[in-house]
Order: sequence, then structure tokens, then C-alpha cells
Amino acid sequence: MNFSGLKQYMPRSLYGRATLILLLPVVVLQFVVSVSFVNRDLEDVTAQMTYTILREINLLENVIDLSDSHDEALQRLAPYLGPLKMEAQFLPPTGPAPEDRLGWTDFSGRVVRDTMRTNLPEVMAVQFPNNRVVTVVFGTHLGPLMVTFDQRRVTAAAPHQLILTLVGFSFLMTVISLLYMRNQLRPIKRLARAAQAFGRGRSMPYALGGATEVRAAGRAFLDMRARIERQIEQRTLILSGVSHDLRTPLTRLKLGLAMMDEDEAAPLLRDVDEMQELLDAFLDFSRGVSTSSPEDVDLSKLAATIVADWQRQGKDVMLGDIDAPDIVTLNVAGIRRALGNLISNGVRYGTRVRVSVLLTKTSVLIRVEDDGPGIQKEYWNEAVRPFTRLDPARNQNKGSGVGLGLAIVADVARAHGGVLRLGVSEDLGGLMAELVIGRDR
Repeated sequence: MNFSGLKQYMPRSLYGRATLILLLPVVVLQFVVSVSFVNRDLEDVTAQMTYTILREINLLENVIDLSDSHDEALQRLAPYLGPLKMEAQFLPPTGPAPEDRLGWTDFSGRVVRDTMRTNLPEVMAVQFPNNRVVTVVFGTHLGPLMVTFDQRRVTAAAPHQLILTLVGFSFLMTVISLLYMRNQLRPIKRLARAAQAFGRGRSMPYALGGATEVRAAGRAFLDMRARIERQIEQRTLILSGVSHDLRTPLTRLKLGLAMMDEDEAAPLLRDVDEMQELLDAFLDFSRGVSTSSPEDVDLSKLAATIVADWQRQGKDVMLGDIDAPDIVTLNVAGIRRALGNLISNGVRYGTRVRVSVLLTKTSVLIRVEDDGPGIQKEYWNEAVRPFTRLDPARNQNKGSGVGLGLAIVADVARAHGGVLRLGVSEDLGGLMAELVIGRDR
């Protein structure tokens, strides 16, 4: 059987699914037991008790058939009504026709009525006026006779007692189970929040708790987080050290080349500048977002500040749609570096760049578009890999980069638990880069 269509109706959270697993068997059990009890036990018992009353009514009919008047019939019925614990009276023939009187929840009363009408065609009405007596009106050759007797003779004193007891205790046990389950799921939710925060570049405190399996998962998470933080720190220290150590000989080379003939030194100076650019790119890539902590930021002001800095350099960088009314918690240094790299790529390979910011309840979207040649779709995945150059897909006259610009942006997005998406700008015609980051709710 294919249950894929039911997935959209399933709860998303672990607590919701656990609740469904707990409640579904209880509800099914309640339904099966209730249907079985009503159809087999309650209905059968009520029918058997009704058959007994029918035999007694047949006895009364036989007595009435021997009578010629109401008074004579009542006198003949008197010796039987006492032992049978019944009351009988004739109804005036000119009165309104009797009708059934049953409550809409009176299942037993419907069984009594249907059983009597099936086995005694003379029955004109079956009435349950209250919870104490039952009135049956049936026709005789002397006119309608109304017989009244105790309701307990045809229905159980508490026919729904078993069902109510079952439902009540099931509800009580379910509430207790839900409270206990909630306490058991709380450590899992704390672990999920800690893992989500770490995936978005934040390290929130986490203490082990819960069942043995949850503690084991939490301990593994803490070990993994510590190893990743050590690796990031070591990578940053190594590349920072290498970059710092190489700056000194590069500076000496620049000083030496400055004393040489300008025509002879120009190619060598370009090589030294390229090496300096490589070192700066390596250092930026090694830093990622590990050099600063997350902080509250107004993205609209941040985007406006970055765009204004590029405009002061004479670049055609403009603001697009800005819809960021709320304050969000991000790594400002990483976002600034990523946005700077995207704008730098735009002005290198194009002439116009547009920056847009959109803030929703669940995500942060930063879009940078340019009017350059763009990147072909088949190269989008390759473009975000470190040290990948796609000069054939871009304009080589604008110069070639190190191959770390988009890789740094993708690294910043991943550090925030987000993703970098590439596409084609519908308005400018060039590359569209979207930095999508999830928000904490």
C-alpha cells in the first residue's frame, strides 16, 4: 500500500508524532470496544429483556380478548398487573394518535422499539418519558391500551457505564502519559536547539540530560562541536601565521623592486601584488565567521552602509528592494565579508550592481544582482567550490580572481545554517546570487 499521500497530514514535530503514536491505539481500542459492546452485549441484552416484556403483553392481550368492555377487561387484568408490576389504562379512541418519544442518545430505547414493532404489529407507540418508566401503547379490539412499567425491565440500569468508565480512565492515563512523554522529549529538543544554533554559527550552552540514548547523542554532539571548533581555530591560526610570515618577505621584495628601474620592476611588482592578493584571499577564507560572535543587526542599515562605501569609490552600486523591519542575530563580520565579495564580483565583471534584502518570519534573504555575463547554469555548483576559476564563463578582460570569492560566501551561508543560490537576474541580465539564512522562531 502507498501511504505517501498521508505524509502531508502527519505532524512535523517529534512531540506531535509521539502524541499521535500514543493516541491512535487508544482511540482505535476505544472504538473497537465500544462498537463490540454496543452491537453484541448491550443490544443483545436489551433485546432479550424486551422479549420477556412482549410475552407479558401477549398474556394481557389474551385476557383482553375474553372481555367485552373496558371495565371488564380491567377487572380481568387486575390479578396479572400486580405480579407483573405494570399499570394499564385504556386511551380514549377520539384522542390524538400516540407517538414514539425517545431521546436522541437513547440507543437502548431504539432497540426496545424496533424489537417490539417487529414481534408485535399491534404496538402503536413506545415512549421513554423519563429515566424511570417506559410506556407502550398497543391496539386491542376494545381500543388502545397503555401499559406502563419500570424502565429497568427492558434496559440496563447504566447501559453506558462501561463505555464511560473506559473513556474516562483512558483520558486520564493519556494525559499522564503525555506529561511524562513531554519531560522525556525535552532533552531531545534542547539538543536539537543546540545543534541548530551551532549550525548557524552560535555556540549555546548545553548540559547532558534525559535517557541514556539521549545522553549518548548529546555527548557525541559536544565532542563533535569541540573537534570542529578546534579544527576551525587551527586552520585560522595556520593560515594566519603563514600569511603573516609571508608578508615580511613580500614587503622586502616591494622595497627592493622600488629601487629598480620602473620598466623592469613593473612585471615583478604585479606578481608581488598578485601574491599579496592570494594571501589576503586565503586569510579571508580561513577566517570564515569564526573571528567574531553573532550580534543583533539591522540588515537594512548594514546594506545601506556597504552600498554607500562602494558608491564613494565611484562604483554603480544601488539598493533594490529593502524589507527588513526587524532586528536579526547574525555574524556581522561574516555577512559584511560575504556581501562585499558578491558586490566585488559584480563590479569586476559588470558595471551595475543591485543589493536587495528581504526578511520573513523564517528566513533572511540577501540578493546581489549585476549586469555582467553571468555564469552558465551547468557551472553553478562548481562556482562555489574553493579555488575554482570560471574565467571562460566570465569576462577575462576584467581580470581573474583567486577562486575563493563565492566559496567564502557559501562558507558564511553554511556557518549560519543557510545556503548560497545562484541564478540569472531578470532585470539586469547578469548573475543573481542569493544568500538565504534561516531565522530562529
